Amino acid sequence: MSELASDCAMVMAAGMGKRMRPLTASQPKPLVRVAGKPLIDYALDRLVDAGVGRVVVNVHYLADALEAHLSERKSPKITISDEREQLLETGGGMVKAQAQLADPFFCLNADNIWLEGPRTAFHDLSARWNPDEMDALLLVVPHSRAINFTGQGDFHMDADGRLSRRLTGRVAPFIYTGIQLVSHRLLRDAPEGKFSTNVFWNRAIEEGRLFGASFSGQWFEVGTPDAIAPTERALKVG
Repeated sequence: MSELASDCAMVMAAGMGKRMRPLTASQPKPLVRVAGKPLIDYALDRLVDAGVGRVVVNVHYLADALEAHLSERKSPKITISDEREQLLETGGGMVKAQAQLADPFFCLNADNIWLEGPRTAFHDLSARWNPDEMDALLLVVPHSRAINFTGQGDFHMDADGRLSRRLTGRVAPFIYTGIQLVSHRLLRDAPEGKFSTNVFWNRAIEEGRLFGASFSGQWFEVGTPDAIAPTERALKVG
């Protein structure tokens, strides 16, 4: 198995979890349980299993509850990027935490559940990583391996792995899993305050430096309460 491109990750856990209401009325989305396990622990356990030892977690909504939960973990080593005063969204969150992050670093959403393929998600990314030509490498999955997903997809990918956006009125073959490998170069000349990672991605697409790696496992869309039961059933089978 290939070596990891980084031993550091950022887990995005600061969002309001509006699509997961009413379950998020009294708890942050990363603590919503699927098959008895908080969502964020799926991501953290996968990081530990792959060999990633250091993780930055950003917090905002009901941050005290999330920090209390994280403090009970022995591994990985977790530091907090505190966004209590202002939710910075995905792009702003990475910029705030940048000084705590290795170059490159893995970045993933706290609500990710997946079943590994022949390699871990992080080894899939590491095997494809080329810092000379990439600012970010997104883990993408075809519709056939995206459980619960009902959208039109996110990206097209050319023969070299470069990504482009889904065209209006078209179905794109690849879905972004919420997991990526990011160079600090992507974060250069960042806007002030809160903004989406899409700002960085759009520039990288224009420069031909946004790439994708097709995931070899199965990925679960767990964005709403209705997705929990079918995910739990699939996990039992898996």
